[in-house]
Amino acid sequence: MELIIKTNNESSIAKIIALAKKLNVTVEQKEVPDQSKINKDELKKSILNFKASGPSSFGDAAEWQREVRKDRDLPFSE
Repeated sequence: MELIIKTNNESSIAKIIALAKKLNVTVEQKEVPDQSKINKDELKKSILNFKASGPSSFGDAAEWQREVRKDRDLPFSE
């Protein structure tokens, strides 16, 4: 089982680590990037301008959809 606890309070962190040691629980600390340092405009631009490096490994999506749905009778087609 995994338990994630987030806090900026150093005192709380120390108490939690001490308790975990008494309970023989493994503690793994990870630094979370400061959200205020992330330039949201640049991030948005990079997401919107994303281009795939090659063709999809799934093939043509429209062709797959036609193949999968060709045997289906749609309620509004009658």
